[in-house]
Amino acid sequence: MYIMKVALLLALLPALLTVVEGDSTKVKGHTGEEVTLPCHYDVDTHGLLSVCWNRGQIRNSGCWSLIVEAEKTKVTEETRVSNRYQLLGQLDRGDVSLTVLNVTETDSGVYGCRVHIPGWFNDDKHHFDLTVDTALLSTKSMPVDTATSPGTATDAHTSGQMTSSTAGAVLTSSSASSSMTSEDTEEVSAVAVALLCAFFGFIVLITVGGVIIIIARKWRQLKIPQPLVSPSLSTLQLQSRGAAENIYQMDEGVYDSCP
Repeated sequence: MYIMKVALLLALLPALLTVVEGDSTKVKGHTGEEVTLPCHYDVDTHGLLSVCWNRGQIRNSGCWSLIVEAEKTKVTEETRVSNRYQLLGQLDRGDVSLTVLNVTETDSGVYGCRVHIPGWFNDDKHHFDLTVDTALLSTKSMPVDTATSPGTATDAHTSGQMTSSTAGAVLTSSSASSSMTSEDTEEVSAVAVALLCAFFGFIVLITVGGVIIIIARKWRQLKIPQPLVSPSLSTLQLQSRGAAENIYQMDEGVYDSCP
């Protein structure tokens, strides 16, 4: 009886595991973007472990529809089915998240992350249900009305040509105006530089002229001519000296004549 219960439990175990692991995390993305499916394990508790990613539900052992596998901190390149599947997380810290680059609508579906933990039925399993929608910025072509008459189609074609010609003319005039604006700016800059140089030259000339005038005035003040002695003054001095000598001679004559 006990053996039958054990056999029944072993038979129902895969189904029970499937029911328990049936819950999946829903992830949404848009075409052309990258999508990350998060998967982690505790390195401090289990140490560095191996991990595998597959498409679809995870089986009882291993990864059947394998897309990429990592052995501890190194990705096994032989198992990578496409370069769009990348493990960009820090593997040495237990981050084994899967990043799908440039997703398309065909990437929609179930993905499984299996972390190999030593022991019976100890593997850590995570399921993700990825839904990829068309990018929001994608443009859709407008339907063409085939019932339009030939005349209307011709008018529309002519109108399109006129619109294209007008747009071309606007672009040409815009480029020409921008070119003229740049040339005018260069001319104004050249004139401003010339005026500035002339102004500084004028200032230098005025300064040099002022310095020359000041030096000339100082030189004239230092070079003063000596006063000239007038002839009349010298004649008066000679006459006064002669008169004084005559007086002395007369005095001597008076004293000599006395007995």
